[in-house]
Amino acid sequence: MDGCVQPGLLPVHEALARIIGALKPITVTENIALADSLDRVLAENIIAPINVPGGDNSAMDGYALRHCDARQELNVIGDAFAGHPFSGEIGAGQAVRIMTGGLVPVGADTVVMQENVTRNGNKILINTIPDIGENIRRAGEDIALGSLVLSTGHLLSALDIGLLASLGINRLNVFRRIKIALLTTGDELLAPGAAYHAGKIYDSNRPLLQALLKRLPVEVHDLGIVPDNPHALRTAFLAAQQCADIVISTGGVSVGDADYTKDILAELGEINFWKIAMKPGKPFAFGLLGENESGNALRTTGCWFCGLPGNPVSTAVTYHQLVVPAVRYLAGENPGEPLVIKAIAAKTLKKQPGRLDFQRGIFSANNGINVVSSAGLQSSGVLSGMAKANCYIRVEAERGTVAEGEMVDVILFDRFIR
Repeated sequence: MDGCVQPGLLPVHEALARIIGALKPITVTENIALADSLDRVLAENIIAPINVPGGDNSAMDGYALRHCDARQELNVIGDAFAGHPFSGEIGAGQAVRIMTGGLVPVGADTVVMQENVTRNGNKILINTIPDIGENIRRAGEDIALGSLVLSTGHLLSALDIGLLASLGINRLNVFRRIKIALLTTGDELLAPGAAYHAGKIYDSNRPLLQALLKRLPVEVHDLGIVPDNPHALRTAFLAAQQCADIVISTGGVSVGDADYTKDILAELGEINFWKIAMKPGKPFAFGLLGENESGNALRTTGCWFCGLPGNPVSTAVTYHQLVVPAVRYLAGENPGEPLVIKAIAAKTLKKQPGRLDFQRGIFSANNGINVVSSAGLQSSGVLSGMAKANCYIRVEAERGTVAEGEMVDVILFDRFIR
């Protein structure tokens, strides 16, 4: 049995359910330019204002004609280019030279590709008879006028921006960014770039989280490194409460003599839970900052907090598994469930029953067979292994060591952790 398993550890799925159940998605919106909308959450349904394509157009370079005339010699009476349509109408025995994207002239019902045509001056003969309607992209074939394109709560990608641009849309209503206050705790921490001292370590958690948070619709307030001092922690959390929707801290939520974070959080607000049956990442605290005169937590004006463990891998995994879904939900998005795939363990994976384990792995598909192996040392302090990994090997809480050749669940790393 896992030596870190204790009575009262909250299962991971229940911890996430508690977090989501406590949060209320924001409703404040703002109108922004399409060019500024990457990774923002839509606050409106997008209904297509036009057809895409806007009219019947050619999918090939070739000739537009009436299908009933395809077996006879035809007279070429003009050209149709993208942006420069043919203005007349095709009659019996006639054809129009047409380029890809050019509007199909009135009277034509088929386009024959140029490779299947022999031309002599303004006369053409068709060598391979096309089907009626061949090589024509119909108006609204991609997006129909009045159809739902994107829904409220959609996190906008670069492809979405291109899609909306194709509809002529240049401004959008989105939910405001979530305000995050970020801090790390510990007397042992040095900022990167500072002179090294024995007994100190460089703070990797805050730079890691600063980078990862850029993938979310958030505004980060960096409160820096806070020493292991109750007064300093109290001051930092009070400042965070004034500027943020969520405060994210790392370190100080375990049971060490200098781990004051949990106590200060309990003093200034209320803790929903602080231990979960997860490896890595057992000491994870979630709750609310903010009190009224009677000492009760103010759910209407308070600031949510997520206290992450201090070890860097534990920080990364708990952030990804618990904080990311929480922030996305608070920001107005419905993140949904991660995609879980099955793979064969390439080698033995050591594990003790007791906690849901997110081991860091390297996934590959060899000849159509999914295979996964460990990314190296699984210690919560070894960030190099996670940096090499491309997935989690999610091993059930009740399961022990996984033998070589056994099937395991794999969750590929997504853009919120890479």
